[in-house]
Amino acid sequence: MGQEPRTLPPSPNWYCARCSDAVTGGLFGFAARTSVFLVRVGPGAGAIPGTPPFRVIGELVGHTERVSGFTFSHHPGQYNLCATSSDDGTVKIWDVETKTIVTEHALHQHTISALHWSPRVKDLIVSGDEKGVVFCYWLNRNDSQYLFIEPRTIFCLTCSPHHEDLVAIGYKDGIVVIIDISKKGEVIHRFRGHDDEIHSIVWCPLPGEDCLSINQEENAEPEITNGKVIAETPITKGCYLATGSKDQTIRIWSCSRGRGVMILKLPFLKRRGGGIDPTIKERLWLTLYWPRNQPTQLVSSCFGGELLLWDLTQSWRRKYTLFSTSAEGQNHSRIVFNLCPLQTEDDKQLLLSTSMDRDVKCWDMANLECCWTLPSLGGFAYSLAFSPVDVGCLAIGVGDGMIRVWNTLSIKNNYDVKNFWQGVKSKVTALCWHPNKEGCLAFGTDDGKVGLYDTYSNKPPQISSTYHKKTVYTLAWGPPVPPMSLGGEGDRPSLTLYSCGGEGIVLQHNPWKLSGEAFDINKLIRDTNSIKYKLPVHTEISWKTDGKIMALGNEDGSIEIFQVPSLKLICTIQQHHKLVNTIAWHHEHGSQPELSYLMASGSNNAIIYVHNLKTVLESNAESPVTITEPYRTLSGHTARITSLAWSPHHDGRLVSASYDGTAQVWDTLREEPLCNFRGHRGRLLCVVWSPLDPDCIYSGADDFCVYKWLTSMQDHSRPPQGKKSVELEKKRLSQPKPKPKKKKKPTLRVPVKQESFDGNEEESMKENSVPVENGVSDQEGEEEAQEPESPCGLTSVVSKEPIICTPVSSGFEKSKVTINNKVTLLKKDPPKEKPETSVKKRKARSMLPLSTSLDHRSKEELHHDCLALATAKHSKELNEDVSADLEERFHLGLFTDRTTLYRMIETEGKGHLENGHPELFHQLMLWKGDLKGVLQTAAERGELTDNLVAMAPVAGYNVWLWAVEAFVKQLCFQDQHVKAASHLLSIHKVYEAVELLKSNHFYREAIAVAKARLRPEDPVLKDLYLSWGTILERDGHYAIAAKCYLGATSAYDAAKVLAKKGDAASLRTAAELAAIGGEKELSASLALRCAQELLLAKNWVGAQEALQLHESLQGQRLVFCVLELLCRYLEEKQFPEGRSSSSYHAWATGTEGLFVQRVTAVWRSIFSLDTPEQYHTALQKLQNIKYPSATNNTPSKQLLLHICHDLTLAVLSQQVASWDKAVTALLQAVVRSYDSGNFTIMQEVYSAFLPDGCDYLRDKLGDHQSPATPAFKSLEAFFIYGRLYEIWWSLSRPCSESSVWVRAGHRTPFVKQSQPLDSPRTEETDPEPRWPPGSDLILTEESEQVLSASKELFSEKHASLQKSKRTIADVQETLAEMIRKHQKSQLCTASGPNKNEPKQEAEEALPNAQSLCKEEEKETVSLPELTKRLTEANERMAKFPESIKTWPFPDVLECCLVLLHIGSQCPGCVTQEMQQQAQEFLQKYGNTKAYKRCYQSLCTRTFKDLEETVPQNN
Repeated sequence: MGQEPRTLPPSPNWYCARCSDAVTGGLFGFAARTSVFLVRVGPGAGAIPGTPPFRVIGELVGHTERVSGFTFSHHPGQYNLCATSSDDGTVKIWDVETKTIVTEHALHQHTISALHWSPRVKDLIVSGDEKGVVFCYWLNRNDSQYLFIEPRTIFCLTCSPHHEDLVAIGYKDGIVVIIDISKKGEVIHRFRGHDDEIHSIVWCPLPGEDCLSINQEENAEPEITNGKVIAETPITKGCYLATGSKDQTIRIWSCSRGRGVMILKLPFLKRRGGGIDPTIKERLWLTLYWPRNQPTQLVSSCFGGELLLWDLTQSWRRKYTLFSTSAEGQNHSRIVFNLCPLQTEDDKQLLLSTSMDRDVKCWDMANLECCWTLPSLGGFAYSLAFSPVDVGCLAIGVGDGMIRVWNTLSIKNNYDVKNFWQGVKSKVTALCWHPNKEGCLAFGTDDGKVGLYDTYSNKPPQISSTYHKKTVYTLAWGPPVPPMSLGGEGDRPSLTLYSCGGEGIVLQHNPWKLSGEAFDINKLIRDTNSIKYKLPVHTEISWKTDGKIMALGNEDGSIEIFQVPSLKLICTIQQHHKLVNTIAWHHEHGSQPELSYLMASGSNNAIIYVHNLKTVLESNAESPVTITEPYRTLSGHTARITSLAWSPHHDGRLVSASYDGTAQVWDTLREEPLCNFRGHRGRLLCVVWSPLDPDCIYSGADDFCVYKWLTSMQDHSRPPQGKKSVELEKKRLSQPKPKPKKKKKPTLRVPVKQESFDGNEEESMKENSVPVENGVSDQEGEEEAQEPESPCGLTSVVSKEPIICTPVSSGFEKSKVTINNKVTLLKKDPPKEKPETSVKKRKARSMLPLSTSLDHRSKEELHHDCLALATAKHSKELNEDVSADLEERFHLGLFTDRTTLYRMIETEGKGHLENGHPELFHQLMLWKGDLKGVLQTAAERGELTDNLVAMAPVAGYNVWLWAVEAFVKQLCFQDQHVKAASHLLSIHKVYEAVELLKSNHFYREAIAVAKARLRPEDPVLKDLYLSWGTILERDGHYAIAAKCYLGATSAYDAAKVLAKKGDAASLRTAAELAAIGGEKELSASLALRCAQELLLAKNWVGAQEALQLHESLQGQRLVFCVLELLCRYLEEKQFPEGRSSSSYHAWATGTEGLFVQRVTAVWRSIFSLDTPEQYHTALQKLQNIKYPSATNNTPSKQLLLHICHDLTLAVLSQQVASWDKAVTALLQAVVRSYDSGNFTIMQEVYSAFLPDGCDYLRDKLGDHQSPATPAFKSLEAFFIYGRLYEIWWSLSRPCSESSVWVRAGHRTPFVKQSQPLDSPRTEETDPEPRWPPGSDLILTEESEQVLSASKELFSEKHASLQKSKRTIADVQETLAEMIRKHQKSQLCTASGPNKNEPKQEAEEALPNAQSLCKEEEKETVSLPELTKRLTEANERMAKFPESIKTWPFPDVLECCLVLLHIGSQCPGCVTQEMQQQAQEFLQKYGNTKAYKRCYQSLCTRTFKDLEETVPQNN
């Protein structure tokens, strides 16, 4: 075909991680629909001097579905090779020089989602699919490797540029892995951090991690575990990896550390550059490019299409530079999908980007400015129109909802295109410029809209208030006709806009007042021409250039010529016999004026007719003329004609566009084809001749392309015929064919005009379906969406209906299409409705078929009938012969007596029954008057009908009742229970009807009937509600079950069933429901449960609101208040127990004052709790609530609630001066935290409630003989116990730390080299430096006070009590073990010897040293001895006073051990007397092995420590 035509290509595919790439030397390629377009960039592009140096040079055609991946080989010597992946399941390797396939594979079983050509291995192509399968394919040896890494959807993958075996893979759920393909896909690193789709992965262009100075501690996220720690090998030796995700972050990962080292959060930038509907929610695609040899810079896309250059050297500042800051509107206006670098032949570093705004932009990396833009089309090119005023402005109507205006005369830019999208919101199917008003462009859309754009302003278009019911096919400017032409010259426009729609109507719009009503010209045509018949369906309108003649093309193939102003019909052309798609009048400025009377027309029958109307128009005939012979016939196309255009530079030269995929230039006067353009890969929809260049033509097709081509450069002169036509069809068949979506089944639009050819065109676009945009279904319903139009195969017919196909999930149309669609400009033959008169009605079945048939016998038989009838009628007495004759000829009963008639009816009835037509038998019986017999027969045969039952009352009331009951039985047998119940109601059997419905589980209907027909207090109604409620509750439909219980006036049951769900919302509703129903106790319990559920989610506000539902929960509100304040208090101290993800009440945020004062202040201000009486009432309510004691397994939130309950009691008791109760409650809170093993909570309780110790409570108790004195002593003991541990831990902390318990002067730290293996549980091995026993440690005064008060812990009674408890527990454990062994031996004896028994016993008897000693001890003790020990221990327990047994006390021996440890670490701080007393306690009461070992270990260790400090002190 000579030089490549200038192309306006399809839009690059959307939502693909890598569907564009560029190679050194200036070749760029991008995937668009099912092919790849190649663009030459740089000096070698051969562009016109002064214009941007790029040119579309070709297309790689071969895939049948959307191309999802494209990558070049970046290895010197094979830059001509590239690879593509497609939704058709194949990966193809191409040679771009020959544009042919080198090889391909179809290894993947699922949709391929990622592709990359390894930058290290010359013949390795790696691909991944949506099921997580990765294939490595080696081109040279035609070998492949299957890898299944993770069962996740792969979104992108990138091979390492530094190591040939490493591949980074990004998944849909945000996981990133690096695999080693040489080790069968072993995961080297797994990076976790992103929480949404990975859109892009790029490796740092330089190996190693010295190129970036990233502070690990500052930027890393230690809580994220990214993978297993492995030894550093050459494979994993440092390299950075950057990932971009839908979660709006860019993360940079370190391969040597196996973790993230930097996070870049995308900024929200102010939108620039316009072109976007503000109502559309913006999406995000985050793609990256790491510039070669510039590891400190990273390019990324952003929300609105902006490109950012990040400076990675200033990670703490998150510094970035915006591309194209100097030129307004140069940025993309929508999200960017791909970035790829390109080095031109003159060594310019460029960056190419593809975007949702359908532009391909080229950026100069030296100044970050946009060099040039290549626009593209996201839909069919439906219409082309050159402006007659602004010469060179080409308007393009596209199926993506936008109008392009291309300034084809621009000197600086070959692709100077402006987009207009406001107010369109549908496929643009028709365009027409105003003949003399600059910038005024009329457009029509697929949804019937007609509007006017001013292309020189940014204003939205004017939209006509009158819509077509179907697609707008044609627009034309012409003189006004009545009624719009009426009035003065200044009152009406000189030209009005005419639009032809798919419903067959032509409307006249007033451009001055589009908001007014448009007029249907059919009324004027009918009135002017006195037409009484139905007017034809119009499919095309065209005005002669002088504005005096209008031509209308019709669905039946006729063309009507009308004369203004009254639209008088001049002639009718009966040439085409199929729908007329296009009409074009010759221009008037030719060398031969008579040529202006030439009119060319094209239809669905592939032949173009040219008519010369000069004679007809000048004759002024009174009556319309019919033309049946054309002036010229242009044959050659093999499919429907869609568009025609006369050359403005030649006489009689015409170009035509056809569904056969070609455009043809004709010399009409000689009926000669001149040249044929075959550059499109789809059906041509529009064509227009350049107004300036006689050699230049523009054409648009359903391949999403507009081509500018030269007639002189074409190799062919006529459309392809025979084999060539077949080849062209195959070429089009490589286009995608539509795949219906699985999820939605949208309603199809009714085709505007249907074709008369075979095959069903998937015509109409499924307007309710999700639009498909460039390969991806846009679930957010973007306005500017690519339509899923489907190219189709060849046919010999044309239509003007826009193609509307099933949306394709991949976004592309697959190919093998039978031409069934018309693209916009094509018009379709509507289904021809058959007139009612022509429809052959089905003849009703005869009631008397036997009699009728006997009347159609032979003439002799009929004559014999007449004689027999005459004999019967005229003989006074019938003899036997005559009677027999009449009986045989029963059909004569119609003419004789009633008896014979009855016999005839009987015979006919039997015939109907035998033939299976009981209804006809019933009618005959009714004619006879035997209604009761009919009913009985029908009931016996189960053939009663509504009509029969409706007629039953004629036979009497009792018969009617019987008939209804019989019909009810019949309906029940047929499972029509509702209908049966309705008939029971007709005979007033309401209870039976209700029972029938209930027994068949039609509860809703049964309740409706009972409610409507029975008394409100009838027990049947309540029983229905309860029965239905029970079933609904069983099936889990709790809300409807609750309604049933409420209907039965059982609010209690309703609340209970609602609460079964267990979530906070259901519990709250149930509580409110119970309160309304008067179930106060239930309401309170449910409200409390609701509050506890909300508490688990730390929803403090919701919990308090739930508790407000019931007054009796005032005390619980106080507990929750204390809990909220305590959690806030713990959070301030950064304890995990208090961490909350939700906000607190405003009153919980104050930090001033003591904790108890804060609590009482909140109670006073928020809960109006001020007087002693109110405190006392609340105390009484809370005292009745008891919680179980805590254990190590008590959940922390539940533990906190129980502790806060005790603390609330303590504060309330203090407010009413009940100090005994206050001490008891406070001790219960402390004991709960002690029993649960939560030392932190215990200490914080003391810190919050007893910040100054227990002296305050001692003073308040006063009398030492108070009943609460034992409780106070336990409380004080726990206080000292906690402080002892804090002192010990302060001594054990690293040497660099000090505390309120220890301070030091000059001291020398040392590290203990060893610790005894038997070291007690209370001291763990710690590598940090400790203070040696002899170092200069000084305890604070507070520490000394605690140590001096520690003598309170040396309680003989409590030590003895604890020893007895330990003895009892030890004996009980030993007895349990003996019983277990005995049962086991009995079981073994009963089941016979087991060879494996010794082995099993040996395995079970492999405890550690401690348990082994225990076992040995237990084995030596006999059962009587154990019984004796248990008895003695119980006797000792009984002797202890109740005050000692009631209140828990810290473990005395544990306290002794802690004191001795403190004394060993800080000699002199514990008096010799106390140490001696502690040792005595241990020797006296430490009867268990654990205490003995701890004591022995402590003594040994202390001795060694003293030995080690002597040389140091010397």
